[in-house]
Amino acid sequence: MKKTLALLLALCMAMTLVSAALAADATTISFAWWGGDARHEATQNAVNAYMAANPNVTITTDYGAWTGWEEKVSTALYAGTAADINQANWSWLTNYNADGKTFLDLNAYSDSIDLTQFDQSALDTCTVDGKLYGLPVAVTGRIFYWNTDTFTKAGIDFPKSYADLLAAGEVFKTKLGDDYYPLVMGEYDRMIFMVYYLESKYGKAWIENGELQYGVDEIAEVLNVFKDLEAAHVIPSIKTILGDGAESLDKNPKWTDGRYAGILEWDSSASKFQKALANPDAFTVGEYFSDLGEYHGGFTKVSMVFAISATAKDPTACAKFLNYLLNEKEGVELLNSQRGIPCSKAGLAICKEGNLLDKLVAEANAKVVGWCQFKLDPYFEDAGLRAENDGVYYDVQQGVSYGDYEPAEAAQILIDGINA
Repeated sequence: MKKTLALLLALCMAMTLVSAALAADATTISFAWWGGDARHEATQNAVNAYMAANPNVTITTDYGAWTGWEEKVSTALYAGTAADINQANWSWLTNYNADGKTFLDLNAYSDSIDLTQFDQSALDTCTVDGKLYGLPVAVTGRIFYWNTDTFTKAGIDFPKSYADLLAAGEVFKTKLGDDYYPLVMGEYDRMIFMVYYLESKYGKAWIENGELQYGVDEIAEVLNVFKDLEAAHVIPSIKTILGDGAESLDKNPKWTDGRYAGILEWDSSASKFQKALANPDAFTVGEYFSDLGEYHGGFTKVSMVFAISATAKDPTACAKFLNYLLNEKEGVELLNSQRGIPCSKAGLAICKEGNLLDKLVAEANAKVVGWCQFKLDPYFEDAGLRAENDGVYYDVQQGVSYGDYEPAEAAQILIDGINA
């Protein structure tokens, strides 16, 4: 009996010591990201799995759609209340980190993050003044996607050229009705298309060495193109899109039911548009338009990064979790290609071995990387330019679409905004 009591006492003491050790090591980190429902689900599953394997770590999460997300996060970054780990646009590493005090240098956490899994060129993209402020998640670019069900309903194939796109507008209006358009582009989409159009025709990067390479006449040319596309019933006006009242395009009923039949979207974000369709199998990767010009217009960029805030109380725990997400088998398998084709060599190998890459994402990314010959300048995504509703891009594109600005006037406003 005494031996039994002694054994129980020893066991209780051991359990107490273990509990005390766990309590001493207990840590809480916060993690914030944007995306669609599929990304949310995959990421939350990874968070839950990590906490199950590491009971001393608690991870709180905050996530939502892109609409309004940058404004929310930028406010938190300036206030020092941002999440410990942020999914961030590559441009945020400079736009919100001018003094180098917003994000931590991840080189200091190389014992927790296997940085050798990333090509140096990708790491260099996320390095400012010798400090690695973000982990590159994937490389992405914009490409056309089409709802083939709607084009079949119209009796035509989806556009393989710019001429095909122009011709599709009248067919859609005549055969399907005024609510049907072969392509939909919001304000920022139009800016992406503008750069693609100009680079294809003139062979110059949009911005080179910090300087805009295009003048009033060239920019006004594309703003006139948008007016022509609206008049030809190829794209709906900005007024029409805003009148739809949708939080985001993937949640717009005109997209989900096929009345809007095409988009120009990041290959890393297209899955949410596919899943929103009544028939996801109709979602098809398109082609770049070779008849726009002799050059391969369009750009690639690091799609997003994971960055650790300077205010994080336990940056080592944050770094270990990021290594799990990007380099370790379980984390990589749970995230798969929800953020694009992995930059991490280990992550990519795990996805390929497990056949985890979304075939559509992989097809689109291969076309993007194989076509686009230009790189994106980080200033293109400056908050003052691309801020929803009150950014320069939105002012210019809305002004031309509503008829408040003549194209040449709007082109000068855009140039002045970029050079400000």
